[in-house]
This record gives sequence, C-alpha cells and structure tokens, in this order.
Amino acid sequence: MSFSPLIQQLIKALRCLPGVGPKSAQRMALHLLEHDREAALELAGALREAVEKVGECERCRTLSEDPLCAVCASKSRDPSLLCVLESPVDMLAIEQTGGFGGYYFVLKGHLSPIDGVGPEDLGIDRLLDRLDVGEVKEVILATNPTVEGEATAHYIAEQVREMGIRVSRIAHGVPVGGELEFIDGGTLAHALAGRRSLI
Repeated sequence: MSFSPLIQQLIKALRCLPGVGPKSAQRMALHLLEHDREAALELAGALREAVEKVGECERCRTLSEDPLCAVCASKSRDPSLLCVLESPVDMLAIEQTGGFGGYYFVLKGHLSPIDGVGPEDLGIDRLLDRLDVGEVKEVILATNPTVEGEATAHYIAEQVREMGIRVSRIAHGVPVGGELEFIDGGTLAHALAGRRSLI
C-alpha cells in the first residue's frame, strides 16, 4: 500500500529539513493529518509568512525582517570589533553568551571548491568593502573548526592582513568542565597549540 499523492508530496516536502529521513517525515506528516490539523495550518501559515517577510540584514547578512537587524541597528555596540561567522545560528549562539559587544558579518557558509562555493558566494567582497571604511580595528574569525571552516578563516585572514587590520581566531580546545581522557586528539592538539600564558 502506498499513500495518496498529496500525502506523499507532504512527506517529500518534510524531508527537506536537516536530520529528517523518510520515516521521520512520514511520522510527522501522519501526525499532523491525523491528530493536529489546526497546528498543521498554523505551521503552514507561519512558514509562508516567514518565507515572504524574512530577508537578509543589509549590513551583516543575518536573517532579518527589517533592512537592519537589531544588532546592526544598535548604537551601543563597539564598531571597532567585527566577528565573522558561518551562519545566523552561530551569531545567535555568541549573542546568548553576552560576552561580545561588537558587530557581526555572516558568511552563510564556508569555502568548498568541491561544492563550487568560492569567495564570491560567501560575500567576502562585501566584507572587505565594509572593512575598507576604516571603522573596524579587529576582525575575529569564528568559523567552525572543520577543514572548510579553517580554510575559510585562513583565506579571510590573508585578505584582512593586507588591509592592515588585526585578525584573531576564536580559541578551540577543551570545553569547560571537560575531562582530558574523554577529549578527542584533534581537540587536544588545538588546545595545546593555542595555549596561553597565565602570567
């Protein structure tokens, strides 16, 4: 037995979500249709409205309903600090720490020649234009500690150094509360390489 075309279409649509396989998509679709049609309509409406009204911040490229996101619109932040991230969710994570008072630039990805993603796809030209204004004194590279994230950070660092702007990289290493015996070798190597003096 197979589902009707409309149910199959819904299951296929749900599979576009990260981490949702065929069985999970089928379970979600059937739950919405069998038990919670009102929630399904609410979900459909919220999704449509978000797709139609949420765009990109003109300054940092994060997701925003307004031309400038709340961070970029704030006058109380330090314009000399610019943190470069891979995604809007990374920006949210840093904002939730309350430990950074500068501005952001969101790449929306990382360099990946195999996938055909180059500097122009990440808006690096826009980043360099923003730095060219002269307000930023330090660029903090907070790309993910993956091979692609490291390559992206290295590429941007080379471009920024040529402009005479200080470039730093977020530290990678042992998490607070972690025990060394349970930390993988790559993380320990990063932690040792990035060690700092206590005096």
